[in-house]
Amino acid sequence: MDIRPSHSIYVNNLNEKVKKDELKKSLYAIFSQFGQILDIVALKTLKMRGQAFIIFKEISSATNAIRTMQGFPFYDKPMRINYSKTESDVIAKMKGTFKERQKKPKAPKVIEEKKAKKKTIDPAQAAINSSNIEQPPNQILFLTNLPDETNEMMLSMLFNQFPGFKEVRLVPGRHDIAFVEFATEIQSGAAREALNGFKITPTHSMKISFAKK
Repeated sequence: MDIRPSHSIYVNNLNEKVKKDELKKSLYAIFSQFGQILDIVALKTLKMRGQAFIIFKEISSATNAIRTMQGFPFYDKPMRINYSKTESDVIAKMKGTFKERQKKPKAPKVIEEKKAKKKTIDPAQAAINSSNIEQPPNQILFLTNLPDETNEMMLSMLFNQFPGFKEVRLVPGRHDIAFVEFATEIQSGAAREALNGFKITPTHSMKISFAKK
């Protein structure tokens, strides 16, 4: 009865109240730490509700994702994860669009470069960046370059895999920055080391520094 390891994983027992777009973004945010994701398929039909397929480029990524995230509380429900039985269908579909997908990463790079240029021109942002580099260790982390759709749940799911995680604090009226608190400076440092530069979406690499004391 064991299902053979494959590129794609089948996730079920997902919270059915979550909108499809938010669900896909949140799944991308927590699963992309295991490797390149080619596609996430989440359908809101009655038969497919509460389920999703995540297709990784490498089988090893899928294996690590299952091992690490099995039973992980996602929107208050523990995820059930296995290798997908319908590997051939999904991968065949992916191969049909694979050439298009290879061209796509070029666009985000241009966007990121434009954003980077804008940031260097902006003196306020430059001041924040330079002051962040100098900051001594702190149990509170300062997150920047977050995408508009960032929410507390998404960040909590990313950071609560690290020991000592306490809470996420969003800044009212600002979607691009947030604070994350840990119990100690050592624990916050470990999370910063692991997640600094982590891509929450294909075009947004999260920047993490220690908050000012």
